[in-house]
Amino acid sequence: MARMKFVCDAERCIECNGCVTACKNENEVPWGVNRRRVVTLNDGVPGEKSISVACMHCSDAPCMAVCPVNCFYRTDEGVVLHDKDICIGCGYCSYACPFGAPQFPSSGTFGVRGKMDKCTFCAGGPEANGSQAEFEKYGRNRLAEGKLPACAEMCSTKALLAGDGDVVADIFRNRVVQRGKGAEVWGWGTAYGSKQAGQPPAGAKS
Repeated sequence: MARMKFVCDAERCIECNGCVTACKNENEVPWGVNRRRVVTLNDGVPGEKSISVACMHCSDAPCMAVCPVNCFYRTDEGVVLHDKDICIGCGYCSYACPFGAPQFPSSGTFGVRGKMDKCTFCAGGPEANGSQAEFEKYGRNRLAEGKLPACAEMCSTKALLAGDGDVVADIFRNRVVQRGKGAEVWGWGTAYGSKQAGQPPAGAKS
């Protein structure tokens, strides 16, 4: 059984926020809530990097550990979801999550009741797959349709990877091995005619 995970390649992320827009559009996320956001480190200085952040669907999720009503659960694919009918909106999960994934909606279906909202890996919730009730509470269930999360599919540079954890880890590992180091990570050698341009990275097979 696949264990679904996200991996964001900081060397490819261009801070376009396409993943954020795709998520909000696909799932009709309530106003004031971003299930996914782009964080930039060392903004404006040489070496700055951006990374797309959402619920990472942890194998040992702290949100599950602190929830007093046990509204969080893990699917067979390893996706961490929560039941909004059980959630009491205490916010413990928001404080426990290192990624700030669970958030209080400021409006929408559950805004008045204070139910938490979070990334679902486009896997819906406990309602019937594809039902209107599921969409209104949790957004579209793309996994049940055999699709990957909209954020990853819409990433123009393929910086954001989603799917089976072993598969995306292999993709990322191959990228790291093949793209070299230093200026060649950004392709500057190719762009400016460096003598190193076109040479395979050390250890690469010809």
